[in-house]
Amino acid sequence: MNLKSLLFLFSIFALIISCNSKEEKTGYKQVFYRAVNNNDTAILVLNISDKRFFGRYEILYNRIGKDSGDVRGDIKGDTFRGDFHFISNGGSWKRVPLAFLRKENKLVLGNGVVGTYMNLPCFLPGTLNYKDPKFTFEEVK
Repeated sequence: MNLKSLLFLFSIFALIISCNSKEEKTGYKQVFYRAVNNNDTAILVLNISDKRFFGRYEILYNRIGKDSGDVRGDIKGDTFRGDFHFISNGGSWKRVPLAFLRKENKLVLGNGVVGTYMNLPCFLPGTLNYKDPKFTFEEVK
């Protein structure tokens, strides 16, 4: 491969990376949330657009450890649905489905029966609900 070909490939690669990084950041609003349940605290930092969200999620268990990782998904109306990819208490990587319902500037964590579809975790149809949530997130300003 000659120098011109190598420079051309490098230029294309740099252009693709710069376009992707700009695309991710434009149109997103960053919001910080916090929730407390007994002695456990959850922190959620979301980048939210009209149709998508992504960010970081950390659950601090009192004197036991923490789950820490990335969240991402889609927004339809007041419902956020996606997944949480995290390291559990410093152990191995896990991926679980995630759902939030936006109510009055709060996010209510959904729960339901977890299954898999095409090797991805999801809530089984008809099982997702927002009753008795483990966490209700409030915006931190």
